[in-house]
Amino acid sequence: MKRLRRIRDLLTGRMDGALTAALLGQLEATREGAQLAMAMIGGEVGRTGAHEQMRAIEHLGDAERRRLVDELRDALVTPIDREDLFRLSRSIDDVLDSLRDFVRESHLYRVPDQIRFAPLLDQVIVGIDALEEAVRDLAAGPSAVVRDAFEAKKAGGAIRRMYQYEISRIFSGECPVDAMKLKERELVRRLEIVGVAIGEAADAIADGAMKR
Repeated sequence: MKRLRRIRDLLTGRMDGALTAALLGQLEATREGAQLAMAMIGGEVGRTGAHEQMRAIEHLGDAERRRLVDELRDALVTPIDREDLFRLSRSIDDVLDSLRDFVRESHLYRVPDQIRFAPLLDQVIVGIDALEEAVRDLAAGPSAVVRDAFEAKKAGGAIRRMYQYEISRIFSGECPVDAMKLKERELVRRLEIVGVAIGEAADAIADGAMKR
């Protein structure tokens, strides 16, 4: 039945909805990871509890990525080029992995007053939302996808700029560099890596849309 449905989609020019569903599942897990990180730095969730919850969220994201790879193996019609689709999925996975690292290192390092990272995580969520819109707009046409991808790219760029300001703040003044400053630098670096991965995901889906 699954094979017959795909043959029908090929003949009618429809795209394989299972692939976009798997991407949306990945993005939903990634958003949950970003929201958990936000709740952690705001004190709504303890660091130990956040670390444990993030492992469950990561498993969900990994399961959706495996589903996409399995579906891609048999897909007759794909929303965008297979290579770009795989790049997109891998970059989304990188976002979630880096959020996992941020939560885990927060648990380990015990850096105080992490609420200052809230603006960076706000932009992470903005970028994830824009990527979700881009995936949903794959059926609408390249212009809609590229517009959404541009918004995601802007969010990634904003994160990287905030990272630069945070690094300047951490190492400003005459106080010597100590272990706590180095730990804080590592945490903000994790969020900068998230911004890079969001930008790479935006490039992948925009590239794929323009090839259609």
